[in-house]
Amino acid sequence: MATDTAPPGRSPLQLLNHFSANNIKGDLFGGVTAAVIALPMALAFGVASGAGAAAGLWGAVLVGLFAALFGGTPTLISEPTGPMTVVMTAVIASLTAQDPENGLAMAFTVVMLAGVFQILFGLLRLGRYVTQMPYTVISGFMSGIGLILIILQIGPFLGQAIPKGGVLGTLGAIPSLLAGARPAEVTLAVVTLAILWLTPARLKKVAPPQLIALIAGTVLSLTLLSGADGSAEVEGIRRIGAIASGLPRLQLPHFEASQLQLMLVNGAVLGMLGCIDALLTAVVADSITRTEHNSNKELIGQGLGNLVSGLFGGIAGAGATMGTVVNIQAGGRSALSGLSRALILMLVILAGSGLAAQIPQAVLAGIALKVGFDIVDWSFLKRAHQISLTGALIMYLVIGLTVLVDLIAAVGIGVFIANILTIDKMSALQSRSVKSISTGDGDLLLSGEEKALLDQGKGQVLLFQLTGAMIFGVAKAIGREHNAIGECKAVVFDLTEVSHLGVTSALAVENAVEEAIEKGREVFVVGASGTTRQRLEKLGLYAKLPPERTAISRQVALQQAVGALA
Repeated sequence: MATDTAPPGRSPLQLLNHFSANNIKGDLFGGVTAAVIALPMALAFGVASGAGAAAGLWGAVLVGLFAALFGGTPTLISEPTGPMTVVMTAVIASLTAQDPENGLAMAFTVVMLAGVFQILFGLLRLGRYVTQMPYTVISGFMSGIGLILIILQIGPFLGQAIPKGGVLGTLGAIPSLLAGARPAEVTLAVVTLAILWLTPARLKKVAPPQLIALIAGTVLSLTLLSGADGSAEVEGIRRIGAIASGLPRLQLPHFEASQLQLMLVNGAVLGMLGCIDALLTAVVADSITRTEHNSNKELIGQGLGNLVSGLFGGIAGAGATMGTVVNIQAGGRSALSGLSRALILMLVILAGSGLAAQIPQAVLAGIALKVGFDIVDWSFLKRAHQISLTGALIMYLVIGLTVLVDLIAAVGIGVFIANILTIDKMSALQSRSVKSISTGDGDLLLSGEEKALLDQGKGQVLLFQLTGAMIFGVAKAIGREHNAIGECKAVVFDLTEVSHLGVTSALAVENAVEEAIEKGREVFVVGASGTTRQRLEKLGLYAKLPPERTAISRQVALQQAVGALA
């Protein structure tokens, strides 16, 4: 559950994340385990994004380090993720296509901008609102991202580069990709998938399938799949290549006036996706550890991580569900686990970067393709039409827009349609709470005395009652119910049970009161309290009626209305 307050025992103004010395062994073991899993994933996502393996590795280190230091979820592991990689791939492709010389530098600047946006979201305390989207939209969005990741790996899976044109370009190039498939690399990719899917549960407890696949695929490419002379076929296998040793170089922000708007939009998209990704994972961590994360603080930590990652040539990252769950299961309970993971991973990169040169890209494509498959919400896809046909259609629409059109358009249109349908249903339900009766035989909750008073009115006294939350969709029902009023001499507007009165509904009540006054009826407005009364006062409604018609109870109003008939 997201919260804007710090968990018990921690100050909401605390600068750093929650570190504890009570579980050092568990935190260190969790960090080591998460680092082992992060290595192959970072390589795969770095290569898949187009920024290179080194960018993926340093993104995993820097995003993870700063998010662990300054975030608001003690057990969260942050690193490049499938959804972030999909957007990063599109950003790099679009910017390098328009400016080959400076495109990559601008892409890293977009990562910095994403971090800045995330920090602003946190400072503006928007954390609680980030994930308040219909599940059908979230499911469709994530499934669409998973499909994009799968489609983009078709080329590398078959031993070739990703075709230009993104998803549509890849789909159009499938015949040529199949015709030019390289058997050795296809074999490596298939073996990788087989390891990822078929590794026994007992073996998974010893080593993560991703690391097993990485090692096995590399060894296979250097032995059985090598040529007769040990070199011919192996040279045909595309590999990561050498990764520069040492610490990454500083990448100063680079802006081009012609690309500024695109960079800002991409930065906002990447930042928002990172917020959603991280906070959804934080909720998962909360459910396992039975704690509460600080949403706004987490966004600031994520933003700092992406800002620094972009500054040093790393790709964007967010909270990673797999790494977080593994960290918790291995014993991690405080941010020390995330900190130790980042430091361990950095040492591995600095000491063993040369070993990564021989890793086949087909193996990384297999790992990335499996991640894409896991991102797709298969469980909900199977059941969505049984739960709600409308919800299923919204989900399919979001998937289609995500894959074929645009990520932001998909979310925006999906949320808009889902909210409109929800408002329509809520309005229909609340419209039933707008009732008017002139006899004691109605279904309103009235006392015996009040029912008797209505009967004494002989149809000339009307009780107009509103109940519950009067959102703007109810205004039409208020107007419709009032227009249906026949001839009567007195109207009592009862707002006793109104929990919320929206502006539009308040104006509808005002119009009904004014019309009743113009027709010369005796008008009473009773029961309004709190914000409901304040809103009507600001509209000037009470200035149109004497206090003895508003500052009384419903029963007294009915007594006066009946008395006025004499």
